Amino acid sequence: MSVLHASDRSRAGASAPDFHDSNEVRQQRAGGVAALYLAAAYLVAMPYFLIVVDYTSLTDPAQKVAALVEHQSSMYVMHLLTLVLFGIVLAMLTLALWKRLAGSPSVAAAGGVVGLIWAGTLVASGLVFNFGAAFVADLNASSPTQAASAWQAIDTVADGLGSGGGELLGGLWVLLVSVAALRTGALPKALNWLGILIGVAGIASVIPVLLDGRYVFGLLQIVWFIWLGVVMLRTPAIEEPERQRASAR
Repeated sequence: MSVLHASDRSRAGASAPDFHDSNEVRQQRAGGVAALYLAAAYLVAMPYFLIVVDYTSLTDPAQKVAALVEHQSSMYVMHLLTLVLFGIVLAMLTLALWKRLAGSPSVAAAGGVVGLIWAGTLVASGLVFNFGAAFVADLNASSPTQAASAWQAIDTVADGLGSGGGELLGGLWVLLVSVAALRTGALPKALNWLGILIGVAGIASVIPVLLDGRYVFGLLQIVWFIWLGVVMLRTPAIEEPERQRASAR
């Protein structure tokens, strides 16, 4: 991973990719907005789930159902914003980065595919959780025991799709993006090394004894998303004469 071909080293000397199309510039800036949204979603989700609801500390299905019933509306909104919409926005960012990192096509393509898969699983997790929570809340009114049993199955599926067992997909995506950016010079070098650290922490968190590495992944990824968003938002506008010269070429 640290051994680059001569062509890769020459590309790594570039400070930023050269976008000759205004649509490409807009896509990069939209990717910057997307990255900032993802950081904001983390900042909102962490205190809500760890402090306000404290859902992650609950182990008994009946307790989880009680928490669902008590916080049903707010949990629905939070899962909509931090999983369903998060996944959609992540897909937008993934496509923008895929374009930005085109100088390293193989790694960029692998990162793009992994990012889109990760985005899809997060959307699926949020949808499963919200639909299942509504069903279980209604069932709990007539049969709390059946509701607890049903939720145990639903929650397992939603948690698995949402990377509850470790941040393999998220870690692999950040790692691939960072390696491709190191090769092309499309992002700041320090940001790329931070991304490699985040990626390794995420991938390592799938090992049971290192599961807490997902917290390192999540906290550092907030910084990474903010930094990435600022960099992408600063993609320079293309002046009209430059666009005409580019189209003439």
